[in-house]
Amino acid sequence: MLVQTLKGFRDFLPQEAKKRQYVIQTLKKVFESYGFEPLETPALEYKEILTGKYGDEGDKLMYTFQDNGGRDVALRYDQTVPLARVVAQYQNELSLPFKRFQIQPVWRAENTQRGRFREFLQCDIDICGTKSSLSDAELLSLIYKGYSSLGFESFKILVNDRDLFKNLAQKAITIIDKIKKIGEEEVIKELQEIGVSSEVLEELLSAQKTDSLQDITSQAVLLGVPESILVFEPTLARGLDYYTGIIIEVEIDGYTVGSVGGGGRYDNLIGMFAGKDIPAVGFAFGFDRIMDAMEEKNLFPSSVGNDDILVTIFSPEYLEDSLSLLSTLRENNITAQIYLDPQVKMEKQLKYADQKNISYVLILGPEEKEKNRVTFKNMKTREQIQRSLQEILQLLAKN
Repeated sequence: MLVQTLKGFRDFLPQEAKKRQYVIQTLKKVFESYGFEPLETPALEYKEILTGKYGDEGDKLMYTFQDNGGRDVALRYDQTVPLARVVAQYQNELSLPFKRFQIQPVWRAENTQRGRFREFLQCDIDICGTKSSLSDAELLSLIYKGYSSLGFESFKILVNDRDLFKNLAQKAITIIDKIKKIGEEEVIKELQEIGVSSEVLEELLSAQKTDSLQDITSQAVLLGVPESILVFEPTLARGLDYYTGIIIEVEIDGYTVGSVGGGGRYDNLIGMFAGKDIPAVGFAFGFDRIMDAMEEKNLFPSSVGNDDILVTIFSPEYLEDSLSLLSTLRENNITAQIYLDPQVKMEKQLKYADQKNISYVLILGPEEKEKNRVTFKNMKTREQIQRSLQEILQLLAKN
């Protein structure tokens, strides 16, 4: 038996899981402040729901199989197609425009590399039911607020309009989208191999913003997005087949792994399920790359991953006093835990606090009990003081 995870799949031990929760909660707070509502969909969908929506590459990377009932099913490849299915299925129950966020895992049988896994968390925002340029601008505003709230100060929101590619085959669009990875010369070579002139790339490189894109970015600036952050990138295509309008990617200055989020307008996708056109625009925050970039740039607050307080047990005869102290802390909404073995010596309890990265330790022994005091030890500075319980509560409230 191999006691290990599958390639491309990961465990998250508490320290890492707490950092992930910090990012999730930060983004969720931003989403809700913009009036977006949560949505959750199943991990499994009928295969026919998902296949044929992402292009040939997507179909190759999708996990598909037959369930025990002989049904052809697939693991969720992204959250956009399941959203389209939801909007179609519940169109009479949803108020449009429908603004939703969804934070759930997706699965892709990819070649693993830094920032790319086979199971990963997607963090999506979408607006369904309107073609208004204001919805696109609102999305750009939320994207800016989201990355700013995580502490990123220097990043770019790359934008383009899929309309610039309207006369090109999907295969040519996919090649052009690789320009940053393989360079202009290689793109021209690959285009010529499929019978597309090099002039196509030259025309794109000299293209100007479409009127639609100009309207969107102008409104985004009015919504608080700095103009310098919005960068027109005429070769930005994104590989997925379903984009119809604005295309968006976010790059963090100095982070070389790749983009940390992407999305765009997809006005025809929901109609494949609903039997009528329901326009939509959305964006996915690249959760794992965001985590990687935040680690690289030391953006996690020092308190993230730290447990606040450990109440020690001086010896078994002081167990009741320590339990009473713990209850008082919790009644005052202070995060605290107690060492769970009254027989263990104080030295080992303090070592445990160090291993758990616990900020403060409280000690209540014979000296403290005699003086009606509690010893408060800062595990970072190693400083300790004796104070009354009331003073300890006031001190912890400030910290």
